[in-house]
Amino acid sequence: MVAELQQVRPIKRARTAATGSASTSKKQPVEQQPQGLFAPFRSLGHVSTSTPFALLSRSSKFLETPALTVVTSLGNSWAMWEGAKLQLLFVGPDMGAPISSLASTVDSVYAASGSFVGRYVRGKEVGRFILSESRSSKDDSDSESFDSESDGRDSDSEEDSDSDEEAESMEDDPAESEEGITNLTIFGSTMVALSSGGRKMIVWDIPAITNPASKLPTASTSTAPPPSAPSTSPYTILEFGPGFTATKIVHPASYLNKVVVASREGQLAVWNVRTGSLIHTFEPSVFTKTPSSITALTQSPAIDVLGVGLANGQVILFDVRLGEVLGRVRLEGEGCGGVAGVAFRSDDISQTLAVSSSAGHIAIFDLSAKLKLLHLVRAAHESSVGHIEWVPGQPLMMTCGGDNSLKQWLFDTPTSPPRLLKQRSGHHAPPHLVRYYGEDGKALLTAGKDRALRLTSVVRDSRGYELSQGSVQRKAKHLGVPASELKLPLITDLSYSTARSKEWDDIITVSEGEVVGRTWSVENKRAGKLSLAADSPVKTTAVTACGNFGLVGSETGDVLLFNMQSGMKRKVFRIPTHPSTSARASDPQARHVTGIATDSLNRIVAVSTLRGVLYLFSFQTMNLLASIEMPASITSILLQRDNGLVAVTCDDLVIRIVDIETQRIVRELSGFGGTILDMAFSSDSRWVIATSQDSIIRTFDVPTGQLVDAFRTPSVATSLSFSPTSDFLATSHVDSVGVHLWANRAQFTEVSLRTFAEDDLRDVGLPTVQGIDEDNALTELVAPVRWEDVEPYTTPDQLSEELLTLSLMPRSRWQTLLNLETIKQRNKPKEAPKAPERAPFFLPTLPGVEQRFDFGIDATKEASVSNNDTRKLGFTASSVETDFVRRLLKENDEGDYQNFFEYLKALSPAATDLELRSLTTLDHLAAFLSALAGRLKSHRDFEAVQTYLACFLRVHGDVLVQNVELKQLLEKVAEAQRREAGRLMDLTHYALGTLAFLRSTPIA
Repeated sequence: MVAELQQVRPIKRARTAATGSASTSKKQPVEQQPQGLFAPFRSLGHVSTSTPFALLSRSSKFLETPALTVVTSLGNSWAMWEGAKLQLLFVGPDMGAPISSLASTVDSVYAASGSFVGRYVRGKEVGRFILSESRSSKDDSDSESFDSESDGRDSDSEEDSDSDEEAESMEDDPAESEEGITNLTIFGSTMVALSSGGRKMIVWDIPAITNPASKLPTASTSTAPPPSAPSTSPYTILEFGPGFTATKIVHPASYLNKVVVASREGQLAVWNVRTGSLIHTFEPSVFTKTPSSITALTQSPAIDVLGVGLANGQVILFDVRLGEVLGRVRLEGEGCGGVAGVAFRSDDISQTLAVSSSAGHIAIFDLSAKLKLLHLVRAAHESSVGHIEWVPGQPLMMTCGGDNSLKQWLFDTPTSPPRLLKQRSGHHAPPHLVRYYGEDGKALLTAGKDRALRLTSVVRDSRGYELSQGSVQRKAKHLGVPASELKLPLITDLSYSTARSKEWDDIITVSEGEVVGRTWSVENKRAGKLSLAADSPVKTTAVTACGNFGLVGSETGDVLLFNMQSGMKRKVFRIPTHPSTSARASDPQARHVTGIATDSLNRIVAVSTLRGVLYLFSFQTMNLLASIEMPASITSILLQRDNGLVAVTCDDLVIRIVDIETQRIVRELSGFGGTILDMAFSSDSRWVIATSQDSIIRTFDVPTGQLVDAFRTPSVATSLSFSPTSDFLATSHVDSVGVHLWANRAQFTEVSLRTFAEDDLRDVGLPTVQGIDEDNALTELVAPVRWEDVEPYTTPDQLSEELLTLSLMPRSRWQTLLNLETIKQRNKPKEAPKAPERAPFFLPTLPGVEQRFDFGIDATKEASVSNNDTRKLGFTASSVETDFVRRLLKENDEGDYQNFFEYLKALSPAATDLELRSLTTLDHLAAFLSALAGRLKSHRDFEAVQTYLACFLRVHGDVLVQNVELKQLLEKVAEAQRREAGRLMDLTHYALGTLAFLRSTPIA
């Protein structure tokens, strides 16, 4: 059947929408929602989806090998990877809808999402290609001809009416507005895509990128938002006739402006995208006797030859110019599936055809040996292979799949089987258990429904890996089954301790239905060799804080303790059987152990059961210390080892906090609207964060027992873990293969922890892969626009008058002043200094410590000095008041001598010693003693006053003893000294006693 071209007259090229138009730049005011305790940060663990990736190889004379970049879809955003090492370069923004197709050029990345195609340069959107009907151009030309015959006023009103009606008609057509875009193909400056329904082919002209002019430094600062990315309308839209549903599209090499479109009905159609004409259609009978949908279409290294993959498992080599089938291969066998992708090797070493199937297999055929099957890689991916492509000119093959993995295969020789060289992967099923690993908060342990245990790095994605479970891949390849079927059963609980992680295994996991607990080693990145066996299926596990022992609890009520190094069983804690008439006690499953916890000193073992009783055992003697009965069955427990508080989750939707020292219930946290799934303590033991089936994450304040924060997520959070550094909250959700991080706003800004009201409950979207670049949730973390507007904070001289404040001078200043005589003796020269032969002139100086020249001497005094032969300084010079003395006498006797001590602390040790020695009169000595007493009374500069007092007493001690006039001042200084020294000792002893108490008590 030949597809029919839509009968429309030739249309002119659609105009590009103006940047920053009223329709795009005008934004509706957004209602500010109250910000809570946690804000979305980013999502981890995403690598790829089933959407085909875009591979680009760039050669340069400066590079030994071509540079490879791979762009993969992460759902609503995309990621660019460096091809050689598969390192993540950067992540694109959230497009609001799942990405359906990708394409890349040297300077741009194109991603189709919903009804538009975004163009990105280094992760920033620079343009959009939108869908618009070609009839809009026709209507524009009709309206223009009508306007030339009518007056301006009537034409304006009628044109507005026509445009309004057209807009209303387009809004009334939901099928047209919801139509998506798939199969992006770029050649030259043309981009071609198919509609998601397969009824249309859209053609765009790719405009050149125009870099905006740089802003002048003198230009005024504007707070207006940046203009939106320009939108480009299609050059033309071609509609296919009835009975033709397009599935794939390819541009044959050397075919100018032509594309080949494959259909679900098994047809191939050749179109000219510039003229909009259908050149030829190849019927399904050309390929097979029975029509089959075409699921793959690619260009081969040979001109005119295409690789056509069919849903029935056949791959046909088809010559488009001759219309002949050159060869065919078929995927045969049980569960082989249909053809998902076809790729041709493009180097000169081998002529190889690679075919991927919807069942995850990859088949390799030799084109030079009559299409002989060389190798079959079974279960290369856990699900359908999304895309397969050879690296140009290299023996490397790239594949991606819906199992959240990107793999690179190497062919060592032309006939050798493909070897997995590198890969990046994550959980291909949603994780249901997440725990922070270590004390630095840089790694996460996650267990998913894909039966894998992974370590995810918070700092760098390339550091994440899956802990090996042995030769699972080799066994799966030999048996031809997915590797997940040979892995351990679903992990239901895990516990770890990093105290001995470098010496032996540090993780214990419990799997569904198994009677053993298994050990793992993060250091060796693999499962351990030890199996901690019990007599019945194990339900929960725990590792002691020291890392030497591991405990597993069984459904029969036994808790077994094993040595982590040898795996030998050391002790057994048995749940007692109490005769009771209650329904819970008569239940045969009531003795099931649901939780185990040990304190930091290995003194107490806490065990919970479905009976609703929390048992406390002695770790050393295994004796039962106490049993605390709860009103409902217990599903899990969590012990905060820093303070001995146990959070107990009960079936009555209440979390109860138990103090293991007093053996009492100290808090009850309620208000949940569904089953409590997981909970976590904050590192400071102040908060308890819990998630429940009502899709709400709640935060409780432990001291007050009140709900302080809650927010609803789009999907239920199955597990959560709070960072040991209190910066992030990690959650896993039922519909996401990633781990989502939420930033703790209390780490960066003031957060009100008032009682939470139901009206404050807010809906928060999950964190995106890119992060918070375009999210307004962390507005407090953004630096101010002008730092000049921020007032600097000045520390007060004294925080409180009740405190004893020390000076800010370095300790060396006081040590030098106290030992100045010793320093002078040590630095005394061995030989006396020699006088100069001729002194050019002498300048008189003023008395004082600082060297200042006297230029105001009169002539008569100069003559008298010149006639006098002696050079001795008169005694009258020592009685002159220096600047030091003047500042001292200027102060108020009842004040704090602030200005005087600021001047005194600015002097050097030698200058201070000289000034103290210059105090020769009793009035000066009395004034200095009053200054010391006043400074002690003000509770400031305590160590400085001690130093000055020691130097003062050493220099003038004999004078003070011989003069009775100074006795009262000395007693005043001694009393102030005794009082301040006593206060200092009291404050020091109080601080030391408090620290000793905190270190010695169990809460430390």
